[in-house]
Amino acid sequence: MSETPDHAAEIAQMSRDGAKTQVETLSAQLERANLAYHQRDAPEISDAEYDRLKRRLQALEAAFPDLAVADSPTQHVGAAPADGFSKLRHEQRMMSLGNAFDDEDVTEFVKGIRKYLGLGPEDPLSFTAEPKIDGLSLSLRYKNGVLVYAATRGDGEVGENVTANARTISDIPSVLEGAPQELEVRGEVYMSHEDFAALNAAQEARGAKLFANPRNAAAGSLRQLDAQITAARPLRFFAYAWGVLSAPLAQTQTDAIARLSSLGFITNPLTKRCRSSVEMIRHYHQIEADRATLGYDIDGVVYKVDDLGLQQRLGFRSTTPRWAIAHKFPAELAWTKLEAIEIQVGRTGALSPVARLTPVTVGGVVVSNATLHNEDYIAGRDANGGDIRGGKDIREGDWVQVYRAGDVIPKVADVDLSRRPPEAVAFVFPTTCWKCGSDAIREEGDAVRRCSGGLICPAQQVEKLKHFVSRAAFDIDGLGAKQVEAFYHDGWIKEPADIFHLKKEYGPGQIRQLKNREGWGEKSADKLFDAIESCRHIPLPKVIFALGIRHVGEQTATLLGRHYGSWTAFEAAMTKADPQNGGEAWEDLLGIDGVGAVLAQSLVSTFHQDAERAAIDRLVKELDIEDAERPASTSEISGLTIVFTGTLEKMTRSEAKARAEAMGAKVSGSVSKKTDILVAGRGAGSKATKAADLGVRVIDEDDWITLAGHV
Repeated sequence: MSETPDHAAEIAQMSRDGAKTQVETLSAQLERANLAYHQRDAPEISDAEYDRLKRRLQALEAAFPDLAVADSPTQHVGAAPADGFSKLRHEQRMMSLGNAFDDEDVTEFVKGIRKYLGLGPEDPLSFTAEPKIDGLSLSLRYKNGVLVYAATRGDGEVGENVTANARTISDIPSVLEGAPQELEVRGEVYMSHEDFAALNAAQEARGAKLFANPRNAAAGSLRQLDAQITAARPLRFFAYAWGVLSAPLAQTQTDAIARLSSLGFITNPLTKRCRSSVEMIRHYHQIEADRATLGYDIDGVVYKVDDLGLQQRLGFRSTTPRWAIAHKFPAELAWTKLEAIEIQVGRTGALSPVARLTPVTVGGVVVSNATLHNEDYIAGRDANGGDIRGGKDIREGDWVQVYRAGDVIPKVADVDLSRRPPEAVAFVFPTTCWKCGSDAIREEGDAVRRCSGGLICPAQQVEKLKHFVSRAAFDIDGLGAKQVEAFYHDGWIKEPADIFHLKKEYGPGQIRQLKNREGWGEKSADKLFDAIESCRHIPLPKVIFALGIRHVGEQTATLLGRHYGSWTAFEAAMTKADPQNGGEAWEDLLGIDGVGAVLAQSLVSTFHQDAERAAIDRLVKELDIEDAERPASTSEISGLTIVFTGTLEKMTRSEAKARAEAMGAKVSGSVSKKTDILVAGRGAGSKATKAADLGVRVIDEDDWITLAGHV
């Protein structure tokens, strides 16, 4: 709830000017976040990041009270209503809640309540604990039992009039029997996981934008200017509070919620009365453990003093009630059920295990899959055979903790053995490829098991094709992973060269035409054919990368392109290179700075496998491959091969290599008879000796600095 001691000490030592700058920056960030979340239903930062920024601003304002202005984000709720809706002023302000982020915060909250009320440790004091629904707050006003208006929270004082939209939600009664004459019911509009998945499937089918999570979907659906759109969306409503009343609902929170239920509102069945902070925290962890099975999103548990008379005594702060607090879940962690472990086969034959999960929202994104890395990770071992997760293995049916931060691929962080089903058995990693039946081999020192099927493996074929059309490779406009997969399964393409035959095989005048496929038309088909044609002329490094050779990334492809210059030279070198008997071509390949034996072996073996080589040759016949760009230079080392060894003291090795390449030189990692200059830094060893034996010119770093100055 507060800054850590280290942060508090840091703020205490801060100058007023420094604090003022931070306050202004934080205020601007929070205002932008409020508008994005509350007005546009399109959050730009995570809840955890928002909470962190707000806590920091609160701490700064506490330390420098004169910097706390009336319109600070810490002093108001939400954002002003958006244009397009009429405005409704809340007769009783809709507040936000203070936050607790760990068990200690909850204990302190209870202690604070007792202290404020003058209650001793033994005096009875009860609280309610209920799931905190992650949706959109809504106020419903009834007069004489009839719904007269519905309003969003807005900025807490003024909300948007969404009455017509609220009337379309089946969970919201239009008429109440036995209600107080004046009754304002407050609650949360939300969308279930099942309905969210169906909505996104429908959005995708018609090419519309997908929603990131159920909260965004619910908020966007309720805040439609056309109520018919809202009516078509599967929205739900939980009632959990009230505002204006002409007569009390009950004397306790528990009984008031029961009264709302008797009036016809849906209330949360997980709401529980607790008599101590221990019970509150226990219920929190139980709800957290069951989170993935609820069928809707929650982001914490809300605690409220149960006695409504005590609530009235406790009252409110500027934006939050003293008698309630929200115990938030860790934003980047969630527990869910691992339903299955599936094995995917990648373009290099790697067998990659993937966890299929009961969907759960983690860090603002619905997560249904997580990486399991490799067979050792599943077994609870690291690369060196040591224990991870305390040696706990991962099994189908397990309850697992999922971790996701930023754009990081979700991972399984932990396993709850207490919830492991009795029938769960240890996962046996396959030793054959399920796609083609070939042996899946794990080489010594490799963490990954790989299919040995090569191009006879359908999985490797389609993944290689996806890689071929990826952004960093041929990047053919209109031909993405989904189209490639569809064309492959229909037999239209089996290898990269087939892409360049699509117009001839399925263009104008053919029996089967692309324009007649579902989702295609004449214009889109012609556009794709034109895009393919434009990609026939392509730079050498992109071709090398697009081949999908194991260990060859974009940087390596650029390195190889610059070294060999042309496809003809590159292809000839790969054909001549012999890892078993060495030779000039092999030594030259190994001599490229940044190319090791494993990468070199992968390159050469690709060109020495008959099936893959034939596919490469067929592709090259379709292309006009542009020679690699080489730095234009008239320096005295242009075209020379340079090797750096030892420790350079006046520039980094990376800087020296970049300077040499900018001057038109080739940089090699090993000394050979092709080496023209060896730059020997401090501690130069065997390379200097070999250079001397071969009669290679050896210079020190000062000589290199002089030489490098002549760019």
